[in-house]
Amino acid sequence: MTGIGARLLKIRQQWQLSLRDVEERSARFAQEQGNLSYKVSASWLNRLEREARELTVSRLIALAEIYNIPAEHLLRSINPEVGKTQIPTSVPQPPDETTLWAPEEGRLTAPYQRGIIGKRDLTLDPMIPAGSVVHIDTRDRAISLRRDWAHEFHRPIYFLRTREGCVCGWCELDKNSEWLTLIPHPMSTASSRRWKYWTEIESVGRVVAVAIRLL
Repeated sequence: MTGIGARLLKIRQQWQLSLRDVEERSARFAQEQGNLSYKVSASWLNRLEREARELTVSRLIALAEIYNIPAEHLLRSINPEVGKTQIPTSVPQPPDETTLWAPEEGRLTAPYQRGIIGKRDLTLDPMIPAGSVVHIDTRDRAISLRRDWAHEFHRPIYFLRTREGCVCGWCELDKNSEWLTLIPHPMSTASSRRWKYWTEIESVGRVVAVAIRLL
């Protein structure tokens, strides 16, 4: 998060927009997209610009749209590794299934890897649609508990590998950490799925950045 607040403040001032202007524009964008998670409140943005706070994928997309800046440029303010590794905005022809890129394709060195969200993977659609490229920190493989996040759109996203292939989404563990449930986005048509943790499914790592085509 280092530097993202100051960068967003500078960009807003360059556009000569007030906090209320951004809130109103984000509300229109959220309405157009049919997704209220894109709405950015003036009070939240003011806090973000002054102090370190989490920036969700949905709000990142909204701010990129309002400021007319590619989302990947803002991602570089959050995670410098994004700029160094040149994450593309999307894949021209997404695969049918979610896939983990081979190291030579992703051009990333450990501990980072990349994944591509497949056309059949609607788990987090429309927040993370098919063709999105996810940036994975393989050092952060432990599934967070509910107490570690305060809001649905602050919830950690994980890239996971099963016997059948890869999946990406929010996760829940039972009280004994024996079963893992993949939780879909509320607006998605996908259903929740369940696997025996570490036997039938394993965590590759936590998603720390997402590159999404806005149009």
